[in-house]
Amino acid sequence: MFHNLRQLVRYRALIQSLVTRELKARYRGSVLGFFWSFINPLLLLAVYSFVFTVVLPGTHPPEIEPYALFMFCGILPWTWFSSSLTEAANSLMSGGNLIKKVLFPAEILPIVAVLSNMMHFFFGLPILLVFLVWFRPTITIVEVLWFPVVVAVQLLFTLGLSLLLAALTVHFRDIKDILSNLLTLWFFATPIIYPMHLAPGTISKTVLNANPFSHFAVSYQEILFYSGPFGHWRWLLGVAAGSVLLFLVGYWLFDRLRDSFAEEV
Repeated sequence: MFHNLRQLVRYRALIQSLVTRELKARYRGSVLGFFWSFINPLLLLAVYSFVFTVVLPGTHPPEIEPYALFMFCGILPWTWFSSSLTEAANSLMSGGNLIKKVLFPAEILPIVAVLSNMMHFFFGLPILLVFLVWFRPTITIVEVLWFPVVVAVQLLFTLGLSLLLAALTVHFRDIKDILSNLLTLWFFATPIIYPMHLAPGTISKTVLNANPFSHFAVSYQEILFYSGPFGHWRWLLGVAAGSVLLFLVGYWLFDRLRDSFAEEV
């Protein structure tokens, strides 16, 4: 397993090429092309702002005003996460012609799915940051330094889950349908549309603390939205340790099942 893992460094040019191809394919034939990567989050933020200032004003606590920006701090990384899992789960079956080539490393396909969606996350960040600077111009250097750490931990966590799902979906096709419903439940079990401290009851807070993505969402909110020091770093480091373990387990399972992929796809 560790030999194949070390080999990934040799495939970095191939990974970069496939990520670029995926990004170009997504907007092929459109007039605005890559500009949609900036326009889509801007339109989404505009819709949230309209809904929660005109249609549903006063439905959220005053400490999370402007609410659209609060929610966008969680929606943006969640979109990266959920889209990555959905595409990675289907990546081996959609790339079956590549897997059947003897020398092609199959793990590249779910990795490309995660990295291409991460690029869309980065494309949406400037839109978010422009409005955050306007409404909250006091982001500290310490918070800026913590931001890439949160992104790196989320990347590792997402890669581990993506490898697991990609390997298992080849043998159990029902996972694709289960995943879409599970992600919906996972979204509402994550403090994205509500602040974590307002979760009612001990049981609810226990569930939120057991949810790894809760700590990503809260970390992004504390760094980007709330004023004050980044106090969630202990939880983040705990999730980082779990993410390393998840990645190793995911890659181990993927490596164990790789010989069966060509027959199953």
